[in-house]
Amino acid sequence: MVAMPDFFTALDIGSAVQKAITPVFLLTAIGGMLNVMAHRLSRVVDRARHLESHVGGYTGDRRRLAIDDLAVLARRMAAANWAIALCTMAALLVCLVVALLFIEQLIGGKLDVAVAWLFIAATMLLTGGLMLFLWEVQLALRSVRVRAADLLAERRPAGE
Repeated sequence: MVAMPDFFTALDIGSAVQKAITPVFLLTAIGGMLNVMAHRLSRVVDRARHLESHVGGYTGDRRRLAIDDLAVLARRMAAANWAIALCTMAALLVCLVVALLFIEQLIGGKLDVAVAWLFIAATMLLTGGLMLFLWEVQLALRSVRVRAADLLAERRPAGE
């Protein structure tokens, strides 16, 4: 029986694992952020469904406010959805980076440029996702502030 040649040693595997540690930590962080974003999106969707189911029974100003709220919720859902999509794509690229780091170790180091570009692309996608997440949070805060101002104006006596 012919002995199979060793393609890589334990030292090679150890080196590949060391190189892959940082992207794996980034992947963990992205997973945590995706969890937060998905939770926010589900809350917005639940609120929109609730308003949609009740808006038919509202009249006058209450109906106008509900429709305005639905418009804001639609923008928030779009922002959250895009944030999740960009962060998910970033996570996928980080997975490719990890895989390429191991493959690079196997073939002897010819993938540094590809790894660098994939990592840059992942970072840019993550940045875009975080910016959209920030925008979604700002939309939420602005709608709450506006609603609070409207409610306070309604409670004031006419002479003030």
